[in-house]
Amino acid sequence: MNENKIEIRNLSKAFGKKVVLDGIDLDVKRGESLVVIGGSGTGKSVLIKCIQGLLNADSGSIKVDEEEVVSAPRKQVEAMHSKMGMLFQGGALFDSLSVWENVAFGLIENQDMPKKQAKNEAIRVLRQVGLAPDVADLSPSELSGGMQKRVGLARAIATRPEIIFFDEPTTGLDPIMSDVINDLIIESVKGLGATALTITHDMASARKIADKIAMLYKGKIIWQGTVKEMDKTDNPYVRQFINGCSQGPIKVEV
Repeated sequence: MNENKIEIRNLSKAFGKKVVLDGIDLDVKRGESLVVIGGSGTGKSVLIKCIQGLLNADSGSIKVDEEEVVSAPRKQVEAMHSKMGMLFQGGALFDSLSVWENVAFGLIENQDMPKKQAKNEAIRVLRQVGLAPDVADLSPSELSGGMQKRVGLARAIATRPEIIFFDEPTTGLDPIMSDVINDLIIESVKGLGATALTITHDMASARKIADKIAMLYKGKIIWQGTVKEMDKTDNPYVRQFINGCSQGPIKVEV
């Protein structure tokens, strides 16, 4: 069996004249937690959407479990979605549904689980992310930002996915709540034996949850390695980014 869960080769995507992904090569091994770092607007979200088949790449190859995603028939892409979970940047909870209905959404819609069973399962998963059963019937608007993020995580893992995507999982959270979410991400991913791909510019989060880090800059992966290797690298782009320096090869467009 191929040790890579996701294999990306020469992947390109442009919107009009703006090239966002420019010949990306990237592997994510089975059970690995890969974090892609890079500034805002560097194409991190576009990369995730291409892997999920939500955006059509212009050229190149994306294989999930050795199955090609690029130009795959819609039905095949939808079948792949059943292997995937996603924690969205803002939580992206459905306001019109209760907390438990949000968590159980994939179980009911995609797995045809009966509502009563789905609610019990949702409460079990909410407990896993540190939320008491009495939260289940609340609406998302009644929750704090940190609690909403936990509900989003519960929804992402409820279907027991093989691959979980995390889009800026700690955005908008204070440092302590960010650390709580990072711990929950690690527990959830390891508990499921899942493969994780996270995009973030929060270096504290990246250091904590990554087995491997890759840096995306101007549409290309310009560096990849472990956290230890990142701290020792003399790559000027990586050094500038991880140290948050305004001076360096990365020019900030004001």
